[in-house]
Amino acid sequence: MEQRKNDIESYDDQQKWVLDSSLDSRGEIPVRARTGAWKAALFIIAIEFSERLSYFGISTSLVVYLTTILHQDLKMAVRNANYWSGVTTLMPLLGGFVADAYIGRYVTVLLATIIYLTGLILLTLSWFIPGLKPCHEEVCVEPRRAHEIAFFIAIYLISVGTGGHKPSLESFGADQFEDDHPEERKMKMSYFNWWSAGLCAGVLTAVTIVVYIEDHIGWGVAGIILTVVMATSLLVFLIGKPFYRYRAPSGSPLTPMLQVFVAAISKRHLPRPSDSSHLHELSRDEYSKGRLLSRTEKLKFLDKAAIIENPGSENAMAKKESPWKLATVTKVEELKLLINMIPIWFFTLAFGICATQSTTFFIKQAIIMDRHIGHSFIVPPSSMFALVALSMIIAVTVYEKTLVPLSRRITGKERGISILQRIGTGMVFSLLAMIIAALVERKRLDYTKQHHVPMNALWLAPQFIIIGVADAFTLVGLQEYFYDQVPDSMRSLGIGLYLSVVGAASFVNNLLMTVTDRLAENISGKSLFGKDLNSSRLDRFYWTLAALTAANICLFIFVARRYTYKSVQSSVVVADGGDDAETPSAPSTSKYM
Repeated sequence: MEQRKNDIESYDDQQKWVLDSSLDSRGEIPVRARTGAWKAALFIIAIEFSERLSYFGISTSLVVYLTTILHQDLKMAVRNANYWSGVTTLMPLLGGFVADAYIGRYVTVLLATIIYLTGLILLTLSWFIPGLKPCHEEVCVEPRRAHEIAFFIAIYLISVGTGGHKPSLESFGADQFEDDHPEERKMKMSYFNWWSAGLCAGVLTAVTIVVYIEDHIGWGVAGIILTVVMATSLLVFLIGKPFYRYRAPSGSPLTPMLQVFVAAISKRHLPRPSDSSHLHELSRDEYSKGRLLSRTEKLKFLDKAAIIENPGSENAMAKKESPWKLATVTKVEELKLLINMIPIWFFTLAFGICATQSTTFFIKQAIIMDRHIGHSFIVPPSSMFALVALSMIIAVTVYEKTLVPLSRRITGKERGISILQRIGTGMVFSLLAMIIAALVERKRLDYTKQHHVPMNALWLAPQFIIIGVADAFTLVGLQEYFYDQVPDSMRSLGIGLYLSVVGAASFVNNLLMTVTDRLAENISGKSLFGKDLNSSRLDRFYWTLAALTAANICLFIFVARRYTYKSVQSSVVVADGGDDAETPSAPSTSKYM
């Protein structure tokens, strides 16, 4: 394989072949015209549409199901929904690790889809098998224990399936574009936007058609539809196999990180050399997996892991030295990338908390408001989430077709605005959404108390729409950031890190609910969260989120301005950071925002 690659490069045939360590379905170097790019990515985006249709057909109705079918009170239902959302969005950390280290992204997607299908089948059967049905009678006072057990096993099987499916599929789609090919690099910049558009199309279908079926025809019928759709998506994925580009798993990505720490500590007494030639690095011919990274000036202590202790015999030393004693500059820089991501990950949690409200409290507000259109049609409460999906689709399209070309002309940079600038913009919209949500909830409480009738649900439209715009900036930006900035061998895990923002935020949201509720009881003697929304003070909780988000934005800007993007050694200009051109001779250390 390597000999063939060298022969190809010697004939300068890089336009015909893909030379980024990818393989085709036969295990050969891929032919560019036959594999990858949009011809493969469109298969993968179509599958994401199907998976999101199934996921949001469940998640947006989960609070409704827990309160109406399982008869849980508001606080318990929201907490259970947040726990499930948290587990579902943290599982991709495990799924991404397994995909990158051991079995590859393609196989992980296949196995995860089978587990996902098993959960959907069990969920559907719980409505048709007599022993698993919620109740014997038409009017159900308390559901059967067997149905509760089957229901929770089913949705957590879906969590496990999502854990493998989501990070592996998204990174597998991005793998279809070669970073060092100018045309495909531009395509990849658009990929995450169109991925999100396909995702939102699935969400929109779920919260309109699927939710309507759940509300008016039956949960069991909706389960059959979701199961058939997921089974069809598996078939579509298999049909696209000849067109995909594959990357072999590279072993545990955590071991090299630990080796750098150990090597740096063992050489802690050595002075850090100012000359990079005294640091160990492989040549491009020797380095066959991923891309070489340039040395940066942050976390300088870790550079000691690459110090060559006996100059003059570098090559001999490098071959004999244990990786626990001598690391390459690239491995050192990969560890720096992960460490630098920690504050960015932490300061996006506040956005994740705001985003979780759209599938929990926003939906619960819609349940008790007037959703009539005309005299007969009532909009299902979960269908209000369609406003989030619609606004996200429109915002992504406007961003891709208008804002990016405009910002490119203004800044002269290939990406337009940087990834962190995009993320920060979405945070501002999430702050605005929380302020509007607090004002609307206060008005709803006053209106209900004064008129003794529910307020029109259209008042909720602004907060749904604005959180959708926030998602278009921040969620899509986070996808691109965590895929782009992790080491090349950890890209599935990178998508898992992006999803873990929402997962961790769900658990933090539960903790925040508990803390604010106890503080309110200690101060005023009244709980923020009663048995229903009319006996709660949800507006004060929204104001708390707005205050935390405002403070968080200031801290995020502080961190983002000091952030250094991945610096790739390449023979062509690569736009990993967004604002900088990376070249072999001059590492990129541009700062953003």
